[in-house]
Amino acid sequence: MTQKEVVIGHRLGIHARAAARLVQLSSQYQSTIVLFRSDAEKALEADARSILSILLLSAGFGTTVGVRADGVDENQAVDTICEYLTG
Repeated sequence: MTQKEVVIGHRLGIHARAAARLVQLSSQYQSTIVLFRSDAEKALEADARSILSILLLSAGFGTTVGVRADGVDENQAVDTICEYLTG
């Protein structure tokens, strides 16, 4: 399992179009990919292949989000998703 934290660099945060792009990126990998926020009152997690769960994270500009992947291509998946999230 590989995990990294990143600060959202997109000016509008993770809005619908950005969430759709995350789903596209995540679908390219075999690994299970999860986005999470631990700064909320209770920890929130989202399946990176579900646009609705990504939007429910409510991750705006400057929010710290973790990316966790588990599988054969986990390192590449985490790096790609983190690179996209930083803007």
